[in-house]
Amino acid sequence: MGIVKKIFKKSRHTEEDGIFFDEMKKLLGFKPVNLSHYRRAFTHRSSNKTDANGNPINYERLEFLGDAMLGAVIAAHLFTEAPTGNEGYLTKMRSKIVSREHLNELGRDLSLIQWVESKVSEQHFGENIHGNLFEAFIGAIYLDRGFNYCEKFIYKKVIIPYVDIQKLEGKVISYKSLLIEWCQKEKKRFFYEVYEDNGAEGQKYFAVKLQIGDKVVAKARATSKKKAEEKASQRAYFAFQEKINRK
Repeated sequence: MGIVKKIFKKSRHTEEDGIFFDEMKKLLGFKPVNLSHYRRAFTHRSSNKTDANGNPINYERLEFLGDAMLGAVIAAHLFTEAPTGNEGYLTKMRSKIVSREHLNELGRDLSLIQWVESKVSEQHFGENIHGNLFEAFIGAIYLDRGFNYCEKFIYKKVIIPYVDIQKLEGKVISYKSLLIEWCQKEKKRFFYEVYEDNGAEGQKYFAVKLQIGDKVVAKARATSKKKAEEKASQRAYFAFQEKINRK
């Protein structure tokens, strides 16, 4: 009986690994070798897992690695495809490609969140979980198959479908940064006044008034200070668009 029980446990474990292997292969476009890297890429810190030495097992360190790999591949691509771009131009273009908004979009497109192992519900993850998982997944690829396979994946999932240099040149990733840069260049005083505005919905909101010079030029409301400031900045940008874009 003991032998039969041992064999049954082993076969069940192999079946689970087989399903995970097949799903990872679909995502990657090539065969994974060490599944433990990918399991770690989907392990949330709330799982409280540790290795034999007591070190935490979760995707946060893989995020760091994946961010570096993604930045390196994108930088090399831009260096080749934009031969006349200076350092500032290349840095701006890379920032547009690896913006948090875009990384979240990539993570959502791949439905990476379905593989997360966590002790908290999905609604408590926060919006950036998708981008974090995408970076961790890239880190796992690097550890598992090395730089060439990592580069292959980034080209397939990021560069080929999303990186159009001409379109990216006109893309704004932060209206607040753009507006602040213009105000500083034009020596205009600006001020964001933010306050809580809970309203009747029962949800916490923040309202912001953006003042340039002596005039309030835009107002906005959102579920976070950052979003409210960005929304107000976007409205102000469109109000001053011709002046801001003037060479």
